[in-house]
Amino acid sequence: MAIELPLAGVGSRFIAILVDYLIWGFVFLILGIVAAIIIPALHFFGGISANWAIGIFVLIVFLLQWGYFALFEAFGNGRTPGKRVARIRVIHQSGRGINFVEALARNLVRFVDYLPGFYAVGIVAIFLSRRNQRLGDMVAGTLVVRDREVDSPHWGENTSRTFTAPTLIAGSPTPLAGSPGTGPGPWDGPWGGPPHLRVVLPAPALAKLSASDLEVLEGFFARRLDMDLTTRATLAGRIASALCAKSGLTIPQDTSVETFLEAVAHQFRGLGRMN
Repeated sequence: MAIELPLAGVGSRFIAILVDYLIWGFVFLILGIVAAIIIPALHFFGGISANWAIGIFVLIVFLLQWGYFALFEAFGNGRTPGKRVARIRVIHQSGRGINFVEALARNLVRFVDYLPGFYAVGIVAIFLSRRNQRLGDMVAGTLVVRDREVDSPHWGENTSRTFTAPTLIAGSPTPLAGSPGTGPGPWDGPWGGPPHLRVVLPAPALAKLSASDLEVLEGFFARRLDMDLTTRATLAGRIASALCAKSGLTIPQDTSVETFLEAVAHQFRGLGRMN
């Protein structure tokens, strides 16, 4: 059985965009008040100063219009403030986090999704898409998923639509690093450095892994601090089970699951540099 991430529906996304637009509107209100005070005052110093102020104000509005969503999603782990409230995030369809180019691409198409008013095109696209994607998601290859499977759906949404993360095969939940009976945790040993650097894995087994496996690992590392402990432990165990089944690797004795995953990622990158 594959790991399935529940896709965010229209209700969750509406809550997120509503919060974002409230923040957006408040910022525009403040800017408008400031502009209404400053620009008339600058007329006393000549038209050039006032024109410069108008130009700067228009530039700020433009940056807010196109940069708010793209910057938050690219550098906020796929989440704007509204998405944090709704507990959803944007990810790449491969399962990793999105980069700035992908965030910019999905948001440049936002004005098309908005047509003819309040995301009518986008809502229709979400209902017709198998993965709940609006046009911007289709262009950028992104998905909007729930942060946690245990979250209750918003406004009668069901969780029948899910995204199956590639290469992940379900396994038994495995304790987190540092849990009782799992061996050293991520900061064990004041003199030994990061524990994953002390784990040696066979290169032939690592060579059976692919770049997509590394993307899954990096996506997990980027998101794990945002997960609750149970979800984090379960997901780490399932990723480790999938990698072991694919490559023939085994988790060394007295090595925690997350330390093993960190060692796999570190040594696989090194293997790629040597090839």
